[in-house]
Amino acid sequence: MAVPTQSLVIPAFNEAARLAAGFERLRPTLEIIGANRTEIVMVDDGSTDATMRVAHQVYGHLEHFRLVQHAHNMGKGAAVRTGLAHARFNKVIVADADMSIRPEHFVNILDALERVSMAPGSRALDGKIRYETWSRTLSGAAFHALVRHYTQTTLRDTQCGCKGFQLAPGRLLAQLGFVTGFAYDVELFYLARHLEFSIEPVAVTWDDIAGSTVHFANAKRTLLSDLRSIPRTKYQCPVVELDAKVTLDDVRRAALEARAAGLIVARAGESALVVMPRDGAVAAMGIAESLQGRLRTASLDELRGRSLEAV
Repeated sequence: MAVPTQSLVIPAFNEAARLAAGFERLRPTLEIIGANRTEIVMVDDGSTDATMRVAHQVYGHLEHFRLVQHAHNMGKGAAVRTGLAHARFNKVIVADADMSIRPEHFVNILDALERVSMAPGSRALDGKIRYETWSRTLSGAAFHALVRHYTQTTLRDTQCGCKGFQLAPGRLLAQLGFVTGFAYDVELFYLARHLEFSIEPVAVTWDDIAGSTVHFANAKRTLLSDLRSIPRTKYQCPVVELDAKVTLDDVRRAALEARAAGLIVARAGESALVVMPRDGAVAAMGIAESLQGRLRTASLDELRGRSLEAV
């Protein structure tokens, strides 16, 4: 069995009707990047249709396919964070189930991840995104203005459904994030900017595919509230503070004993912080006891500039 070198995370909610066509769009790129070198993690976000069954029919023949299921619908942001927590390889691409961003661009995203922490797809041409209708283009421009106002994020295409991450930075963003709705992408960029992650947008081509479950008009009620909340949120994570000399093997052993997964070790100076998910307090206590560490919380300021390793 070949060992994968990259992960593809696919969030899916009620996508049974579009999975097969999405896979056909993906197939040629899988042949290029290597299906046997690509782990595919699909997150079924509490679908009420046959997404789980169809996913196994369409993707189940692949050597490294895994399906993770939410018990109920939690929102795309939550599904992406679950996927980043479960991905296991150093380069991770997040892509929509319909593959509306042409998968041929995955090659360039993977190349950019050799150099930077985050390689988001960008549909912007000359600083603008041109949708299929004038009204949608205008709505997109208005949304970008709100993003800049509330978060000072200058990247034009925060909402592109295809983004690349190095595994450890991507997991850290997942651990820190709160937003589950339409603005979750904005929160990712806000956190990445404050953590001083290197970012290199990659030009991508987008095809409008019918049947999307994301509707900007329906999201407007919570959108403004989410955007306002981002700069006001006190972003912290529980961490176990250890001596900087602790090895990844030691942390892996303690995490396995504590039944914890998707962790990051953040090193700087004389300390190493094992960053835990917010609901991981019990597991954190077990890791702290096993490795003689100290359980506490860490802020964005303290996490900034540390070298990151995925456990």
